[in-house]
Amino acid sequence: MQLLDRKQALSIPPVWRLGFRPFFLAGALFALLAVALWAAVLHGAPGLAVPGGMLAWHRHEMPFGFGLAIIAGFLLTAVQNWTGRPGLSGWPLISLFGVWLAARLAWFVPASLAVLIALQLAFIGLFIAQMARQLIAARQRNNYPILLVLSLLALCQALTLTGLALGDDNLQRRGALAALWLVAVLLSLIGGRVIPFFTQRGLGRVEAFATHPWLDRLLLACGVLVAALFASGHNLQGHPWLAAPFILLSVLHGLRLWRWHLRGIWGVPLLWSLHLGYAWLLVASLSMAAWHLGWLTHPSLASHALAVGAMGGLILAMMARVSLGHTGRALQPPKAMAWAFGLLNLGALIRVAAGSGWLWLAVVCWGAAFVLFAWYYAPMLCQARVDGHPG
Repeated sequence: MQLLDRKQALSIPPVWRLGFRPFFLAGALFALLAVALWAAVLHGAPGLAVPGGMLAWHRHEMPFGFGLAIIAGFLLTAVQNWTGRPGLSGWPLISLFGVWLAARLAWFVPASLAVLIALQLAFIGLFIAQMARQLIAARQRNNYPILLVLSLLALCQALTLTGLALGDDNLQRRGALAALWLVAVLLSLIGGRVIPFFTQRGLGRVEAFATHPWLDRLLLACGVLVAALFASGHNLQGHPWLAAPFILLSVLHGLRLWRWHLRGIWGVPLLWSLHLGYAWLLVASLSMAAWHLGWLTHPSLASHALAVGAMGGLILAMMARVSLGHTGRALQPPKAMAWAFGLLNLGALIRVAAGSGWLWLAVVCWGAAFVLFAWYYAPMLCQARVDGHPG
């Protein structure tokens, strides 16, 4: 039976054998194209005819198109290790990916708004259902918080799409910003597990990092609270008392970074890229606190520190590391990836710290980073594992 299962697995084209393969590749290409298109519009190019306009498209697609694709690729692969049960592959994976792709294309195809909304919600609904089926069957209670955050993310998408349907810009902003901070919660949850583990392994450190469940639970609760404040509209106006949860988030993220830091990480691109990506969570939280206290003039600096620096940086670093491990390769990325990590962080810094006149350079840095990933990793993602394993 085991031989038969292996034979069946090997008969599946490599790109459809596990979730990370199609979603990492398509997500990286989408990140490149979507940001380039949005930047062209900001620089005066005529926008495409999409429901709600190009701002509504950009606002929705960065967390729910790009971010959710990579999250799905990572979790659909990780759940196999967590539960010991086979991950989604073959036609079920092709079907789920097809829904994601159709949802991206639906913005540009003349059709009813109801079709667009149905496709968007279908993808996240099917993804959550698959995760819940595997985690609940294996009684993986320690991973139930991930289901909670994914479910809240689905509610935020529904809120954003309701705003789109009603033509309510405020409702769209509330849903999209709440979703962005929920993505930050997922980055914190996943990063809290893998960054210390990858750091230990990458530096050949025998002693594992100490675990602090109270810190993880506090980060989860505080992150969900912040997202709820965005969804309710409270975080859209500056109030000094609302700086408190962001100050707490900053302290907790800073504590994690301090505990994980070892000098050796700066000589290993797969490590310093993860630590820098996580550091943008701290920058985003501090920036929101500063805005609520009246020290910053606009909260978009915090939003872009989170979207470009934290989400983009951690996603790129995680894809680079996970793709090597799950294709049976040594954990030595192509040398050009160090440039990709550096360019992405430089782009985030320019987007946050420089004026709008430098936006083009931030876009070039972002695009170059994902071009390098796609160029070097597409063959790995589309070919069988080098160790003969069917994954």
